[in-house]
Amino acid sequence: MSKRNLVLIIIVLIIVTGIAFAFLYFYKPAVIETIETSGTNFISQFFPFGKNKTNTTGEGTPPADVSGYVPPATTETRREILTKVSSMPIAGYGVFMKERFKEEVEKPQPPVETPPVIETNTIDTSTPTPSKTKNKTAPVIAPTPPTTEFIPALHYVERATGNIYQTFADKIDERKFTTTIIPQVYDAYIGENGESAVMRYLKPDGKTIATFAGMTPKEILGGDTSLLSEVRGSFLPENITDISLSPDGLSMFYLFDIENSAVGVTASSSGDKKNQIFSSPFTEWLSQWPNERMLTLTTKASFGTEGFMYSIDPAVKKLTRVLSGVNGLTTLTSPSGKLVLYNNNNLSLRIYNTDTKDSMSLGIKTLSEKCVWNTTSTTLYCAVPKYIDGTNYPDIWYQGETSFYDALWKINIETGAATILADPASFTRGEEVDGIKLSLDSGENYLFFVNKKDSFLWELNLK
Repeated sequence: MSKRNLVLIIIVLIIVTGIAFAFLYFYKPAVIETIETSGTNFISQFFPFGKNKTNTTGEGTPPADVSGYVPPATTETRREILTKVSSMPIAGYGVFMKERFKEEVEKPQPPVETPPVIETNTIDTSTPTPSKTKNKTAPVIAPTPPTTEFIPALHYVERATGNIYQTFADKIDERKFTTTIIPQVYDAYIGENGESAVMRYLKPDGKTIATFAGMTPKEILGGDTSLLSEVRGSFLPENITDISLSPDGLSMFYLFDIENSAVGVTASSSGDKKNQIFSSPFTEWLSQWPNERMLTLTTKASFGTEGFMYSIDPAVKKLTRVLSGVNGLTTLTSPSGKLVLYNNNNLSLRIYNTDTKDSMSLGIKTLSEKCVWNTTSTTLYCAVPKYIDGTNYPDIWYQGETSFYDALWKINIETGAATILADPASFTRGEEVDGIKLSLDSGENYLFFVNKKDSFLWELNLK
């Protein structure tokens, strides 16, 4: 091969190599675009929140999420339906509506107004002419008062010390409210929109029941809630056997014994303005105050003893028999006063109509005192045992020989429909509830109750 041909071959090889190098350098394989379109390219593994291109063909299966990202569980933002309110055993509680400042979303601030403009015309620099001076004053804008709202709130009494605690129903924030020490309170009532308290306890002799009625400190909207105060009041007669509050919480009715007879007295929530409206040689009574014109008295229940129920009009002091001849009788009268929920010694619930004198079975077994009526007397909320064993009810339950494991039910009286609202064991990691002292807020958004097993206060969100 001649030298000239060798040079030509070398030149051709150099040209071909250059073309190949340029092709590889500038050409982008189509497979990169395909991976990017599918949304599973290398970058997307680290940024799973980027926008994915939409598959318009409708073919193929969306790729699996290989990012390792796990969406947050919805329970982190969902309020629990069943909540333990108190951090300690309580003797009693009250529900009322309380005003608070409303938390509002911050709004954009209006533009800042410019300072007032002063225009001045002068003839002489040393002596301005007042008649030709014009001042423009900025308008005075009154501050907008903060908006408020009324929310269900609770006051409850600690059993060990008698101190009162408070919280809102929609946001559990337990705060100590008073410092008055009354050791070992076993029964307490909150009235007058949370402003009064009645507490019962045993004196050191272990036989005498003392009852203290007092007024709680006045609260100021927006005031310092960390300031603690005392409950000031007076003592009621010794050995009061039963107490019930009026529906508005402004009055109370209590029973005590005098010379082997029972005496019933109405009084204000602070214990004054006393008026005797009842007396009986029989001393074993339990009272209820369902409406302003009606008090009820039911004999204390026992499985082998016939029970009786009477009603009293506080204004005229008239006693009327309502029910009789029911063994193990316990009762709960509706706010209208026309319906009476009651049970017998096998715990079968029935409703008695005071107008028609008829009764009907609800097909549910529990004690009437484990229920509460709504304000319209159309619905019952009850703590219903999941199973019942043994006999001699309600005695063995009162005496603590047996305990129930309840589910919370809602019963529509007009339609007869019964619904299980919640099984506490499924919400409380197996913690069982024996519900007593049930009550509702005025809007029927929350159901409150005390667990008889440990005296802790609970709340069921009905919304």
